[in-house]
Amino acid sequence: MKNAKPFVSRAPSNRARQRGASLLEGIAYLGVAALVVLGAVSLLTGAFGSAKSNQTAEEVVALRTVVRKMYTGQAYNADSAMQANLITGKAIPNTLRVVTGTPSTINNTWGGTVAIAATSATAFTITYTLVPQDVCVSVVSGASGWTQISDGASATVTTFPAPATSAAAVCASATNTVVFTAN
Repeated sequence: MKNAKPFVSRAPSNRARQRGASLLEGIAYLGVAALVVLGAVSLLTGAFGSAKSNQTAEEVVALRTVVRKMYTGQAYNADSAMQANLITGKAIPNTLRVVTGTPSTINNTWGGTVAIAATSATAFTITYTLVPQDVCVSVVSGASGWTQISDGASATVTTFPAPATSAAAVCASATNTVVFTAN
């Protein structure tokens, strides 16, 4: 028995016989995958909302800057065609859509209008309509450099950065009109 080999069973063990996943393992895998997908969708939704807030804030500041630049040394109300001049001068941010016609209009991301108009020789307004509440609160609470921001009716902010309660008052509806006033 010098060269005797140890006895090895040729019958496959339980591990070797199992092929594929059981039904419970498959369900568990699908459950985990669903949670990952839902989490990703939730994060993306928040990120897109934040991006729209940032975009809107940048648009409003860009419009304020181009109005001030175009009317340097002039009275704002000297020209009743402020918005038309900005459109003609291609001074409208590319993220806003200019709809040509008589008169031409400017539309925001949500299909609302953007209106730019002089209110006196030393002040002008930029009005955004159909702004969603979450974006509105974010933009108003983070704004600076304005003389006032209002809802066009009764709620007005004149202290910047705007307190959260004031921003919430301006942005009380599901969709809002926001009037930015500058000089």
